[in-house]
Amino acid sequence: MNNKKAYIAGGCFWGMEELFRKQPGIVDTHVGYTGGENTNPTYENHPGHAEAIEIIYNPEKTNFEKILNYFFCIHDPTTINRQGNDIGTSYRSAIFYQNDQEKKEAELMIQRVNDSGRWQQPVVTTLEAFDTFYKAEDYHQDYLQKNPGGYTCHFVRFGSY
Repeated sequence: MNNKKAYIAGGCFWGMEELFRKQPGIVDTHVGYTGGENTNPTYENHPGHAEAIEIIYNPEKTNFEKILNYFFCIHDPTTINRQGNDIGTSYRSAIFYQNDQEKKEAELMIQRVNDSGRWQQPVVTTLEAFDTFYKAEDYHQDYLQKNPGGYTCHFVRFGSY
């Protein structure tokens, strides 16, 4: 079976990539930019783009729902344009859906997270139609593998929803 891709953003892309790479069924990850105003964005020039990750997964071993479930376990989906010390639209919580089925699954997962009562505030994760993913510069790829003591604000906060 062919691998599939998912696109999500939840703050600095380094920490999300590091945690997702270890999940069952994840074949590969890339960090980059999506959801913004310019083509060929760079770290210095990515207006409106979120720092996002491209997750390549084997649908025989995992699925979009499990990816979203884990996503909501490793970041704070209740802060607008912020994760940890990172502030701005680049650090928003977002799911970039590729079709109506992914959008529906994302809506259902957000409802599950809200209904769980684990967060004092409601989820502010945006649902945005996927357009184009631009890979970030090479020095951002696998950053925490190259720099094990590097900054991250991501950790497992909760078990499965």
